[in-house]
Amino acid sequence: MTDASDPAGAQTRRATVTTTHADATTADRVAAAVGPDNTDSMDTQADGPRVVTTVTRETTGGLQSTVDDYVVNATVAAQLSTDPDSPDGESTRHHTTHE
Repeated sequence: MTDASDPAGAQTRRATVTTTHADATTADRVAAAVGPDNTDSMDTQADGPRVVTTVTRETTGGLQSTVDDYVVNATVAAQLSTDPDSPDGESTRHHTTHE
């Protein structure tokens, strides 16, 4: 988490959450799943097997709440990701790490 000033001089807080998934396809699915819940203060990008989300808020409490919500959403998205090529449609095992 970092503090920074925006161009108007207001203090902002920023956090970057990076999750690593089994492969790029899973990361793409997770990024697509969490994207609709993102607010204007969030940016989510898939980068190979990683999903990188940056959250910028004016208050520490707002940043904490947004990051907490995001981590729950990303965890559920990773758990629900399935391999559509699997004959039985079973969920693949995912190990998600948070930096």
